[in-house]
Amino acid sequence: MTDTLDSTLTVRLREVLASGDTTEADLRELMDETAALVRDLHARVRAGERRLRTLNADPSSPLADIADELRRVETLRPRLREARELSRLLDERARELRTAWLLGQADARRATS
Repeated sequence: MTDTLDSTLTVRLREVLASGDTTEADLRELMDETAALVRDLHARVRAGERRLRTLNADPSSPLADIADELRRVETLRPRLREARELSRLLDERARELRTAWLLGQADARRATS
């Protein structure tokens, strides 16, 4: 279920970043959701790495268990990198929107003065 949620969010983020058409409130919501996704993926990678260390430390650990966990962690890492990059791009977009709004406010004040 988490995989579906993160896929849906990733698609939404790409669409918002590609179109550039969004509100500050929508961006804030997406930023919160993206931050949660990054935290979740990071925690899952760290947990997998801990399991790998535990399995590796036990000579009786089945190689298949180690391989399964390694595959799982290696699948999560690119998703984490992508989520971090989308988060960074989203933050840039939010900054651009705030800057444009502030410049518009400044121009409006100058026009009325």
